This record gives sequence, structure tokens and C-alpha cells, in this order.
Amino acid sequence: MDVVMGIMKILAPIVIVGAIGLFVVLRLKHKYNNGTLGKKKTKSAQTLLDSLIPLGMILGCLISVIFNMNVGLGAGVGFFLGYLAYEIYSKKEESTS
Repeated sequence: MDVVMGIMKILAPIVIVGAIGLFVVLRLKHKYNNGTLGKKKTKSAQTLLDSLIPLGMILGCLISVIFNMNVGLGAGVGFFLGYLAYEIYSKKEESTS
């Protein structure tokens, strides 16, 4: 029984991060095919929008190191949170004032 639990502790983060990665990539592919990827008017806003997913991954790694978690799992969760930030920021209208 201990061997099965040990294997599950090893495989669970891989399965979770794999599912997150597959979800995000397929959602972005769907948005790309439909032509609905986020676009911003200014170059700096577009750069921030394009950087949200990698910044989420870096932040997830940092948090996982601080809280002594699995770094791969932290990066996967950060990847998902970066995607959510991307979705929210891409729908947000730019203020002109």
C-alpha cells in the first residue's frame, strides 16, 4: 500500500500540471483560430498582455519555493493563473484619459 501511495505522490503533480497545460494551450489555440486573441491599442499594454502567462509561471515557481512545494506544480498553477490574468486583462478596456 505504501508503494501505491508513493507512486501517486509522484504522478499526481505531473497529471495536474499536464491537464492545466493542455487546457490552456487548447483554449489559446481555439481563440487564435477564431481570431479572438487579446489585442491592445498601445505597444506597452500589448507587451504586458503577452507577458502575463510567463510572469504567472515565474510567480508560481517563486511561491512554490517559498512554501516548499513541488516547483513543477507551482509553475503549472502559475501558468493557469497567468492565463486567467490574460483573459481578464484582454477584456478590460483601455482608458483614454
